[in-house]
Amino acid sequence: MWQYIIKVALSAILIVAISEASKKSSLIGGILASVPLVSVLAMIWLYIETKDIQKISQLSTSVFWLVIPSLSLFIVLPLLLKWKAAFYPALLISVVIMILFYYLMIYLLGKFGVDF
Repeated sequence: MWQYIIKVALSAILIVAISEASKKSSLIGGILASVPLVSVLAMIWLYIETKDIQKISQLSTSVFWLVIPSLSLFIVLPLLLKWKAAFYPALLISVVIMILFYYLMIYLLGKFGVDF
């Protein structure tokens, strides 16, 4: 039970720290947000709970391949905002496009024999 409380607390602290840092500097906020802290924490928790190196390797490989379609959000959202779209609809459209890119990436990787 304590592990779950620690996980939630660390996650919340990271989100608040990135949000607060972004208020002062978008560069620092961007650096903090782009560092794969969530992935690293997930790997640490997975190792602590399972000691399964193979699962950690698979997670790392999956994260690598799925970072690529996630970049679409960071391309589409600023474009929509630049075109004066309201924030929430622009965010929703960006997320939907990102999800479509995830499906496309998983489909294409499957064609090349990459399994998750």
